[in-house]
Amino acid sequence: MPTRSDRGFTLIELMIVVLIVAILIAIAIPTFLGQRKEAEDSAAKSNLRNALTTEKAFYAGGASAYTDDLDLLSAIEPSLFNVTGASPAVNTFDPVVVTIDGTGQAVCIVAQTPRGEFLAIWEGQTAGTQYGRHSSNPFTGCNAAGPPAVGTWTSNSW
Repeated sequence: MPTRSDRGFTLIELMIVVLIVAILIAIAIPTFLGQRKEAEDSAAKSNLRNALTTEKAFYAGGASAYTDDLDLLSAIEPSLFNVTGASPAVNTFDPVVVTIDGTGQAVCIVAQTPRGEFLAIWEGQTAGTQYGRHSSNPFTGCNAAGPPAVGTWTSNSW
């Protein structure tokens, strides 16, 4: 009786392996995309917090007022501000935009996530810090009285 020495996988076995790999990919891709979105949000939040810290350093450095002069802010934190030489800040969203009220006693900072969402911080010297998450830029102008009435604001975090 002849023996068969060259054995391989059957078509059914190969199809089962392909099915298992397809199921694993279907589970992994949405999880990966969710993690990517969270990372993008975290980067925008970090930029906003660093920008606020830079503003506070400028305020405490003797100015007793916030500034929207990118050259001055860039001297404190060069990685955050797109220095174009323009004052007030140019609305480029890379990575943050800074505006102040007329007296320099309130600062409004906005970052846009890659998905188009706007994360914002408003801080006034008398009212504290407010955080907001919006579908459009909430700041048409920075007001020392408080953050804009549009959108949702919280004093804790985003």
